[in-house]
Parts: sequence; structure tokens; C-alpha cells
Amino acid sequence: MGITAGTTVPASVFTYAREGITVTDAQGTILAVNAAFTRITGYSRAEALGKNPNFLKSGRQDAAFYGNMWNGLRNAGFWTGEICNRRKDGEVYAALLTISAVPDAQGKVLRYVALFSDISDLKAHERQLEHLAHFDALTNLPNRLLKADRLQQAMAQARRTGQGLAVVYIDLDGFKAINDQYGHDAGDLMLVALAKHMQAVLREGDTLARLGGDEFAAVLVNLGNIYSCKPLLDRLITAAAEPMSFKGHRLQVSASLGVTFYPQAQEMEADQLLRQADQAMYQAKLAGKNRYMIFDTKQDNTVRDWHEELHHMEQALRNNEFVLHYQPKVNLRTGQLVGAEALIRWQHPKKGLLAPAAFLPIVEEHALAVELGEWVIDSALHQIETWQAQGLHVPVSVNVGARQLQQTDFVARLRALFARHPDVNPTDFSLEILETSALQDIAYVSQVIEECRQMGVVFSLDDFGTGYSSLIYLRRLRVASLKIDQGFVRDMLDDPDDLAILKGIIGLALAFRHDVIAEGVETKAHAMQLLQLGCEVAQGYGIARPMPPSEIPGWTTAWQSEPIWQEP
Repeated sequence: MGITAGTTVPASVFTYAREGITVTDAQGTILAVNAAFTRITGYSRAEALGKNPNFLKSGRQDAAFYGNMWNGLRNAGFWTGEICNRRKDGEVYAALLTISAVPDAQGKVLRYVALFSDISDLKAHERQLEHLAHFDALTNLPNRLLKADRLQQAMAQARRTGQGLAVVYIDLDGFKAINDQYGHDAGDLMLVALAKHMQAVLREGDTLARLGGDEFAAVLVNLGNIYSCKPLLDRLITAAAEPMSFKGHRLQVSASLGVTFYPQAQEMEADQLLRQADQAMYQAKLAGKNRYMIFDTKQDNTVRDWHEELHHMEQALRNNEFVLHYQPKVNLRTGQLVGAEALIRWQHPKKGLLAPAAFLPIVEEHALAVELGEWVIDSALHQIETWQAQGLHVPVSVNVGARQLQQTDFVARLRALFARHPDVNPTDFSLEILETSALQDIAYVSQVIEECRQMGVVFSLDDFGTGYSSLIYLRRLRVASLKIDQGFVRDMLDDPDDLAILKGIIGLALAFRHDVIAEGVETKAHAMQLLQLGCEVAQGYGIARPMPPSEIPGWTTAWQSEPIWQEP
């Protein structure tokens, strides 16, 4: 078999072993392989000899994995574990691998002998069993067990981020009659079809599960308020009423939905939320079916008051009651003013100056959000012109909501707004978007970001670290900067976990060649810590609170003469 002396592997092992065998010298050059190696990998003996085994690498394991492998070989003389390699035809397979070091009489490593077996079928069977344990066999939706797990995760996420969630109990109206009249085949086909229809109207991150029979449950995440889920509930009801054709018959049902929200005034368990939603669903049945009911009476009244509040905001926009305040962004190292974030306020005729949290959630899912967002952009561009006329250069960033960003003509509308302010250089203007907004339709948002970038307008990913982003999403979204959520910055001096998250976000930003901006800088200690971590641009109350635009010139003069971190 071409095995040199000192390999300690008998020829019979090569002949009869079902495991693939590879023998290398101390430098990792392949000296011999057996027939099972060729059967598993697809590479002949001639193709393997003289190469390093890393030519089989799949790319699924990182450098740390191989570092641990070699540490084990050096310290213990052997390593055993699972690895993913790639066959000659490109297929990735799972292998159970054991590598042993073969020393000479003086203890110096002379050879390495590796034995491996293809466990792809075993891993596939494990995945199949895992799937059966967590997914409904008919609809392929998550079952009760997986739904409970995802609800627990969503509740933990809600507690951490301050975003709410809704639990929706869904019961089909009239399904039993169809099952009885047309048989279980028709009933099963209808359940599969309606499951697909309802799944299609939910967002990424939401969960639709089948509880059994004609009962489903949905977990709707990242809700700023209870108004946010109203369009989703309407779409679920519409999806459940999609007709189906069966042997020439038109079959159709409707759905009754019960809804409850989390968090609540008192801490709730996951099963309590499901019971609340179930009770609300029963009320929907009693109220006439084909509708949704909210468990809490006070919340239900709030939904009914929504239209009245919306009308007040429409009037406020017509009456010029909205204003913009600006919070400066500075370079912590040089003290230079590098820009300002435009923040909307409502100068309410009776309640005084209202922060955005008091009114923006009302319009989040309404067309008024687009109109109000365009007013903000137009006003900010006008303010840039005003400052320029005063000899002050202040780049401005504006927050863009999900509904406005998802408009098919968003870029065209932005160009029209810039046409009204020809003296503004687009490079002095940027847009901030939430991570969750970008992920609703990442392909479209990526296109918008690219078209705006060609105009000179760049994007920043706001509140980074509080959502569900992955490296794939971050790579696809060509944003210019990541904005660290103020919650991490505010507590980093006392909370090691927040400090670790900050380090990770800053490292991630540098890896993807993004700028990084920190919110929530309240003290000199915050500023100094951020500088040590490599974050130079920041904003926060320790620098300046949001202020009317007329105060920016005076603040700029005072700030540049004595920034806080240069104080003794």
C-alpha cells in the first residue's frame, strides 16, 4: 500500500477497514490512504498523496476549531470529534474523526494516523427526529413544544429590549362542518393551505404554530405598542378566509382570534398568556366570529381610541405643531462637532412639549407615518440651509420608520425633497433605521440603501445590538455606521456584560469597515471608556441634550472652547 516504515498501521487494516484511514508525516503531508478513504471522499490515492488533509476542508469550521484540535494532539497525543469535510464532487459530509500521533523512540512525533467514518446518514436521522419532535407533521408548523420554547425566548427578548409581544390564539370558524361533509382529506388540505396563507402574512421573527385540530397560535414580536399588531391581525383574518377548491367545491372558513400582550403590569408565565389569548378568542366567537378580541378591556378601549388620537395628530401636522430639536454628535478625541440628530417634538397646545414616545407609536402602522416622516426630512434639509447661511456646517441625521422605508417610491420621494433644497449637499445628510425595520424586506432595503448611497446619502443602523441581526444581514446592508444602543453605553461602567457587548459591537463595526457611534454618553467616564474601546463619535446628555436649532450655534461655540473630557 505504499506505507513507509514507522507508520505502525498493518496492511490488513488498510485492506479491510470500513473507516477511512490517512497517514501523514509530522508536517501533515499525506503518505498513505486506504480504499475506504477513496470511497468516502471521492479522491483517489494518487490525488491525495503529497497533499495536506486540509484540502478536504469544507469551510464549516473556523480557525478556533482547528486550534483546539492541534492543542489536543500536542497535549494528549490524540484528538476525537465530529468534523464537516467536502467530497471531491463538492458535497459536504459529516465525519467522526480520530487522529493519533505516532512518536519515535525518543518521543518525537513521526507520523499522524487519522481514522474517520461518514456519519452523514446518522446526522440526517438525528435532524429528522429533532424535526418530528418540534414540528407538526401535517402543516410543518412549529408544534406546542416549539411554540412554548419560542414564546419563552420572545418574552426574555421583550424584557431585555423593552419591545412588546402579542400572543394570538386562532380558531377556525366552520372547519368541523367541512371536515364532516367532505371528509378528513379535505380538512387536511385546508389546514395545510391556510397554514401557508397565515404564515405568509407574518414577519420574519414571528412564529405561527399549530396547537392541534383547527387551532393555531401566533407569537408576534418587536411590537412598540399594541397598535403595531393591528395590521398583522387583520392580515391573519384575511388569510384564514382564503377559499380553497376541492373536487369542484369551493370551501371556505373564517377565523376567530384572541389576543393578549406582554409585558403586563404583573409578571406573567407563558402558559398564562396562552390562556388569556384563548379566553379572548372565545369572546370573539361570542361576538360573531371572523374577528379578533383583545383580552384586556382597558387595552381594547385603547384600540378603539386610536382613531381619535390619529385625528389629533393629523390636525397637529396641518397646524404646524411639530418641531425638530437637534442633539449634537461630537468626536470625543478632538472635540469637533461632526453632526446632529434631528428629533421630532410635538408642541401640543394643551400638554406642552411632548417627546416622540408620547405620540409616534400611534402612527407607526398608519399612512400618516410616511407624511410625518417626509415633513421631518424636509424640515431638516431646510435647517441645514439655514445653518449654512449662518456660516455653520452641521451634517444632520434623520430617523426613518419602517413604514416610510418600505414605500416602493421612497428613493424617488427623497430625491424630490432634495430638489426643493438644492443648496444642501446630500453628503451632509444621513438616515438612521432600526435593525428590525431593515430585516422586514432586506433585499428591498439593501437596494434602497445602495440607491441612496449613489446620491450621497448614507445610512446608519440605529440601536444596534438590541435586535436579531446576523452577520449575513450586516454584510448585505451597506450602512455607513452602527449606532450603539444607549442602554449598553449607560450601564457599561457597572455592568461587565454590557461592556463585553460594547467591545463586540465595536469590533464587529471595525471588521465590516463601519463607523460606530455611541448614544447615551452621560459622564466624562463614559467618554473616556469609549475612547479606550476605539469609539470616537458619541452623543448623549453628558454632551448636550436635544435643543431647538436656534441654540446650536451658541452651544457649538461654548463646546469647542471647553469640551467636558478635557476638564481637569
